Amino acid sequence: METIMDLFDYMRETQQEKEAPLASRLRPRTLDEIVGQQHIIGKNTLLYRAIQADQLSSILFYGPPGTGKTTLARVIANTTRGRFTQINATSAGKKDMEEVVKEAKDALGMYGSKTILFIDEIHRFNKGQQDYLLPFVEDGTLVLIGATTENPYFEVNSALLSRSVIFELKPLSPADIRVLLNRAVTDCERGMGSYHPVLHPDALDFLADVSGGDARRALNALELAVLTTPKDASGHIPITLEAAQECIQQRAVRYDRQGDGHYDTVSAFIKSMRGSDPDAAVYYLARMLYAGEDVKFIARRMMICASEDVGNADPQALQVAVSASLAAERVGMPEAQIILAQAAAYIACAPKSNAAVNAITKAMESVRSQSVETIPPALQDAHYSGSSRLGRGLGYRYPHDYPGHYIKQQYLPDEVAGETFYQPSDQGYEAHIRTRLEQLRKQG
Repeated sequence: METIMDLFDYMRETQQEKEAPLASRLRPRTLDEIVGQQHIIGKNTLLYRAIQADQLSSILFYGPPGTGKTTLARVIANTTRGRFTQINATSAGKKDMEEVVKEAKDALGMYGSKTILFIDEIHRFNKGQQDYLLPFVEDGTLVLIGATTENPYFEVNSALLSRSVIFELKPLSPADIRVLLNRAVTDCERGMGSYHPVLHPDALDFLADVSGGDARRALNALELAVLTTPKDASGHIPITLEAAQECIQQRAVRYDRQGDGHYDTVSAFIKSMRGSDPDAAVYYLARMLYAGEDVKFIARRMMICASEDVGNADPQALQVAVSASLAAERVGMPEAQIILAQAAAYIACAPKSNAAVNAITKAMESVRSQSVETIPPALQDAHYSGSSRLGRGLGYRYPHDYPGHYIKQQYLPDEVAGETFYQPSDQGYEAHIRTRLEQLRKQG
């Protein structure tokens, strides 16, 4: 009976493999078939040597979709002498993990065989589920391979991170995608070669470019093109640029609002405004808006940049950013994009100063490092009965009673008297502030 069931399982798996999408059928089976990721899988790299020697420790594969995380796990499954089992964190529960652990303990105790557990989308596991795995990873019952599209430093608990080696996979280059597409149209066993497709060079370049480094996206588009394009008179299927464009209706923007794409794009947006490049600033703004980023979040980042990077070199920048925030929220999309673009361009073009940042940083450090208990008596509150008997406010000189509405007196506590925290730059309006402040500081 068991033999019959094994036969049925084999036939089912064979049929599933034949009917699987092209991207699945074409998965590399050996290290040498893998395209790209040479920074971690090239010959003589740590991961390459570990797989070849079947001496893996627990590892985490981290990278965008379609870059080969599951492929690497499958290659490991094909090369290891130990047991290989796989679960998906989106559907697996505590019972599934308990069963995996039980089988792993049995295999280790009865046969001395290690178990490699591949968990796809491991970031979907909550803290409790991740904690459950810890002792079994720690004692060697399981060798964990986790795959995630999210930054593991944000999504995987520190205990698991400390027991794993993290390998970051990068988006495949257009050249890598071309290799895979050419492999797909010529491979008659696992690819589309039996259909006799002819992939035009401009279509090849287009698919390699618009896939955004995602091999699965490129192969899915190619498969759709082959299956929906009629044969020509010679019996071949011409995959033209037009056919390729029909199969990918819109260029993908790599942007995950909860992951690296979010933080990287926002970082580029801020740095472009700080670097006085309005073209780049508006471009990254467009990428965020196109991907559906929260308008209020973008506006908050611009207000921070207007103060942090422009400051008093152009005090109007902060007002522009605040006004843009209010206007964009009230108007809504799509018109809000015009308001945000105006503000981003203004901030990018404004003169720059981080004097306010330096001032508060230095002042905060002074507060942290020095114990100052008192405020000069002349500055203390004198608006209550009996304050004069306590010396509160005595000696204070009201600046508006003096020429130029200024009179030199000590405002800082004795312990930090003479310290300079705010040092205006020579940029924009702050240059005028600097000149005035220098004159005031020179007065006796």
